[in-house]
Amino acid sequence: MAYNIVTVVGSIRKQSFSLKIANALAKLAPASLKLDVTTLEGISFFNQDLEAAPPADWLAFREKLQKSNGVLFVTPEYNRSIPGVLKNAIDVASRPYGKSSFIGKPVGIIGNSPGPLGGVSAVKHLQNILPGISGPILGQPEAYLNGVGDAFDDKGELTKESLKGVLQQYLDAFSAFIEKQNR
Repeated sequence: MAYNIVTVVGSIRKQSFSLKIANALAKLAPASLKLDVTTLEGISFFNQDLEAAPPADWLAFREKLQKSNGVLFVTPEYNRSIPGVLKNAIDVASRPYGKSSFIGKPVGIIGNSPGPLGGVSAVKHLQNILPGISGPILGQPEAYLNGVGDAFDDKGELTKESLKGVLQQYLDAFSAFIEKQNR
């Protein structure tokens, strides 16, 4: 059986490193995981006034999460935090109050940056935001991917072998975590 994992890309830039990493993860994933790479550009802004009749894009995103066996966030860091589109998507999916679409879903988090810190602040912010609205969060190994600017060719394919090894190690741990949480 393959576990369906919603892989949330924290950037909406067409050539974002987060999207390239998510696509690489989907190709490297073991047979036990099916990574559904999910971008956020179609999710409208959260507004509590709309909760009585939620927009179709909210309902579709929530349903996708609810049908999954887990969630993997792949995010860049914007100004020492997560991108606004990612926070908006989390707000949309965590509502209505007490009915978060993330509840019970095991979570993995991968931060990335072309710079030296690898998105560590973004990951830490997700680790602060998600408890209470999600299931358990994989604590080890942590994944802060730095220097990703030269990791892909012009077709978006992962070419940096050292990064491929890190991603494989993370996927192995995440796969075991997902299997344990879905028993």
